Amino acid sequence: MIRERTLKAVNGYLALVVLLVLLAVAVNGLVRGIGVGSPMPLVLWGFALLLIFLCLLGVFVVNPNEARVVTLFGKYTGTVKEAGFWWTNPFVTKQRISLRVRNFETTKLKVNDAHSNPIEIGAIVVWKVVETAEAVFEVDDYEQYVRIQSESAVRALAQAYPYDAHAPNEIALSTHTNEVSKALLEALHERLARAGVEVTESRISHLAYSAEIASAMLQRQQASAIVAARQKIVEGAVGMVENALDLLSAKGVVQLDEERKAAMVSNLLVVLCGERAAQPILNTGTLYQ
Repeated sequence: MIRERTLKAVNGYLALVVLLVLLAVAVNGLVRGIGVGSPMPLVLWGFALLLIFLCLLGVFVVNPNEARVVTLFGKYTGTVKEAGFWWTNPFVTKQRISLRVRNFETTKLKVNDAHSNPIEIGAIVVWKVVETAEAVFEVDDYEQYVRIQSESAVRALAQAYPYDAHAPNEIALSTHTNEVSKALLEALHERLARAGVEVTESRISHLAYSAEIASAMLQRQQASAIVAARQKIVEGAVGMVENALDLLSAKGVVQLDEERKAAMVSNLLVVLCGERAAQPILNTGTLYQ
C-alpha cells in the first residue's frame, strides 16, 4: 500500500526570479552570438533558452484545502499540501486533489429489511480526502468508489435492521436514529479507509415502505395505535370506576351488593370506553326495579 509523504517544493517566487534572470542572460547571449556570426554560440544559447522555458513549466499553485500529488515517470515522489506558489521538477506530473469537505445523497434504494419487508432508503454522506496517495493510487476513481461503497453500506444497513421494532429493546430504522447513524458511520469507515477517505457524518435522509406494501403497513400502524389507545382508555376507565366505588363506600352514599356493583362497573365501563357519547336512561323506580 502506497502511503502519503510530504514533498518539499522550492519557493515559486524565488525560482521565477532566478529563471527570469537566466532568461535575460540567455537572450543577451543569443543576441551577441548573432552579432558574432558563429553557429556554435547560437546553438548553445538556443539550447539554454529551451531549457529555461522547460523549467518555467515547473511552477504551480496550491490553493487552500488542496493538494498536488507529484509523480516522476510513474514513480510517486510526494504530495504538496501547503498552500502557495511553488516550483519543482518540470518533468513531474502534478495531479490536483481537493481536501475540502464534500457531501452527497445516495439514490433511493429499494431493499428488504431484516423482516423481509421491502422498503426505500437513502442516506447523506459527508466525507473528505485525508490520504492523497491512497485516494489516487489504491482505487481507480475515488469519487465513484465513495458513491458505490456508500450505497452498498446503506443497503447492508437496511438488511440488518427492521423498519419498525416489534420486540422490546429491538433497534429499528425508524425509531433508533442515533444507533442506526452510528452503525452506518462505522460501516462507511471500514469500506472507505483503503481509499484515503474519512467520513465525518452520515445519516438516513429517506425511509419509507415500498409502494406495494405501504397501504398494508399503514393499516398495521393504525391498528397498533388503536390498540395502544384502547389499552390506555381501559386503564383509565378501570381507575375511575375503582375511585367511584371507593368514594361511594367511604361517604356512605349508597350500599351496593356485589351484583349491583358488577352492574355499575359494567355500565361505567361502557360509558367510559365507548367511542360515542352515552345516552342516559333515567330510572324512575327504585334502585332494584
